[in-house]
Amino acid sequence: MLTNRHIVIMGGDARQIEVINKCIALDAHLSLVGFDQLERNFNGAAKVNMDEISAKDVDSLILPVSGTDPEGNVETTFSNETVKLTSKWLAETPEHCAIYSGISTPYLDKISQETKRDVIKLFARDDVAIYNSIPTVEGTLMMVIQNTDITIHHAHVMVLGLGRTGMSIARAFHALGAYVKVGTRNPEQIARATEMGVDAFYLKDLEKEVENTEICINTIPAMVLTSKILSKMPASSFIIDIASLPGGTDFRYAKKRGIKAMITPGLPGMVAPKTAGKIIANVLAELLLEKFSEEDG
Repeated sequence: MLTNRHIVIMGGDARQIEVINKCIALDAHLSLVGFDQLERNFNGAAKVNMDEISAKDVDSLILPVSGTDPEGNVETTFSNETVKLTSKWLAETPEHCAIYSGISTPYLDKISQETKRDVIKLFARDDVAIYNSIPTVEGTLMMVIQNTDITIHHAHVMVLGLGRTGMSIARAFHALGAYVKVGTRNPEQIARATEMGVDAFYLKDLEKEVENTEICINTIPAMVLTSKILSKMPASSFIIDIASLPGGTDFRYAKKRGIKAMITPGLPGMVAPKTAGKIIANVLAELLLEKFSEEDG
């Protein structure tokens, strides 16, 4: 149990509701920042502002899956107030206070180093990434169906990146009868794609591989779909970029060419927030219980 442990949940979207419910069930002392417009109230959790929290009493800090922006502001779906995590505030927390986030950011890395506080990146874990790929795949399918005028069956689909999410996406589109090819830099992933029954190529050959692409799904958080690459892609193509912000697509040039391109950060939270939230909540509960049992032991 997390009895008497003060946990601050700072911002986030509907996925955080499952995290709140899990922490309440574990008897944590819960402070919610950035939830003032959420109509629902929780027994065992208080909606507060940052200045109402005594940082020296905080045992753990839970951020949105996106972490912070470059200025330290966090996403607040349920508030219009600016919520910012500062190095000064974090330095006042106990040394054992850790930050839990889906990913880290340069700002988070900077203040965690300054204050010597750990950042636990949930999406760096294989279990979270694999579970999270399920709603991501469903959301990707939904977006493709809504934004194209062709069937997935027999469509020419390109998936960039064959990590945990890319692999699930490639399998799903292949199962639906699409002609799938995967671009990657990793020889092992080339072999895995071949085993899956889809075509594969190295990203260095991307320029010549995009010529007949109808649907392109990017999972790589780096600029891969450059203007040079996009100039070779049919103007009728649809690009969905599911990599973390800012994605891997030159959206300015795509628009100039008339290519429909979308970036969809937080796709699981958009299409299946309850399921995606439970995935995060269960892993967080495991990590928090393990951390405090070690401290208490």
